Amino acid sequence: MRGEATVLHADLDAFYASVEQRDKPFLRGRPVIVGGGVVLAASYEAKARGVRTAMGGRAWREVCPEAIVVPPRFDAYVAASRAVFAIFRDTTPLVEGLSIDEAFLEVGGLRRIAGPPERIAAGLREQVRREVGLPISVGVARTKFLAKVASAVSKPDGLLVVPPEGEREFLHPLPVERLWGVGPATAERLHRLGIRTVGQLAELEEATAERMLGRAAGAHLHALARLRDPRPVDTTRRRGSIGSQRALGRRPRSEAELDLLLTQIVDRLAGRLRDGDRVARTVVLRLRFGDYQRATRSRTLASPTDRTAVMLGVARDLLAAARPEIAERGLTLLGLSLGQLRRRSELHTELPIDWGDGARLDAALDAVRDRFGAAAVARAAQLGRDPGWSAPVLPEHE
Repeated sequence: MRGEATVLHADLDAFYASVEQRDKPFLRGRPVIVGGGVVLAASYEAKARGVRTAMGGRAWREVCPEAIVVPPRFDAYVAASRAVFAIFRDTTPLVEGLSIDEAFLEVGGLRRIAGPPERIAAGLREQVRREVGLPISVGVARTKFLAKVASAVSKPDGLLVVPPEGEREFLHPLPVERLWGVGPATAERLHRLGIRTVGQLAELEEATAERMLGRAAGAHLHALARLRDPRPVDTTRRRGSIGSQRALGRRPRSEAELDLLLTQIVDRLAGRLRDGDRVARTVVLRLRFGDYQRATRSRTLASPTDRTAVMLGVARDLLAAARPEIAERGLTLLGLSLGQLRRRSELHTELPIDWGDGARLDAALDAVRDRFGAAAVARAAQLGRDPGWSAPVLPEHE
């Protein structure tokens, strides 16, 4: 554990919407929604009126009928992200990217040449504003977890330093939802037990937390509540999974529509796997029902794969098993993630190179898309259909 606050968590504010407001001055100070039928991102002006990510058109119109809707421009967001990450790396070589709009930075070794962490953080914010034209919030703390919480508390466009002697005073009054890993289901469970603040969770014995939440989750959350987080800023960290999802709004969807959406998602993810020379072993179906409760269904394969047909077959089986619940509760989001990612070169035994499971088709489609672009070829069932939006991700080398 570090002895001083040297970890920065830098997080661009309302990233997509901020890029739109930067590039279109008439949007500044006005409620902006990026998306359309479903909200991909909202400006702080729209959030103040109750707009939230993944809201359907009817829902956001009820709370903010004056919102200005703009289509997403992912090329602009990627360019802005690259410019910001260049500033991060100009600040320190120790950068751990979490997504295209946030990262951890370790600045503990820069005191003699750049000053204390607070000054470095302030300079970083100023440079991002001046060179990229975007607001960014920064938290500074002794641990990654506390730095991330501090940046969230400082939003929008803020800077918050949590000194070691003030950690308990800062963290313990906060709601348990601020803990990294507490979602709606875990928060509801804790609330039922009378635990609403981080400090109340910290007062428990670790064994009690494990009985309440399960051994792994209980130990993890209890450690965070007691300010234990020894993880260093990891510049070599690779994603352990990749995923994609579609927000569906409130309209009922037929089985055929859901299957089409699932094939679009699987095609997209399988192509990303092969582009990165990666294979996956776990397929996770992610659902959000009409009551906004979330659920996952997963299956681990006997051996890792990058075959579209294999992953689509598993995803279809998982979706079929969930259909009774979907019919009863409705579905507002469908997603898929692929886990236990490995590079082929890292496997202890070479995967057999066979041409079954649609491998010839995968190779042919990849060759066409590499040459003519991702939209050059698609399944016949997808022709004329909305392909949906695929949010940009942080490249492996960044």
